[in-house]
Amino acid sequence: MDQRNPRDGRVIEELGTYDPMCPETDARATLKADRVDYWIGVGAQPSDKVAVLIKKYGTDGSHLEAQKAAVERLGRRKDYTPPPEAPAPKPAPAAEAPAEEAPAEEPAAEASTDDAPAAEATTE
Repeated sequence: MDQRNPRDGRVIEELGTYDPMCPETDARATLKADRVDYWIGVGAQPSDKVAVLIKKYGTDGSHLEAQKAAVERLGRRKDYTPPPEAPAPKPAPAAEAPAEEAPAEEPAAEASTDDAPAAEATTE
């Protein structure tokens, strides 16, 4: 990133990625080592945090073997066996359910009609 641009400004070239949510610590950072070496050779100065990542995962990095092992562990899929499917529960008979719901609505309608004349009587 050009130092004359703001922090969220235009990037000159992306030299790698960092994923803090990766479960493997050594697989979080991936760098394009050849491009990092080029820019450092040209005179670019990395920030302090990027310098630490380059020291660990750059061309002569101290954690390169651990990073390769972590990437391999992430690449392997775990043996997954789906749980046995349980039989689906039998649905309740559909004919009985609507018959029970209809009478429940009718008393509510009757109660509301009984309340209406009583409300009118109190207002008069």
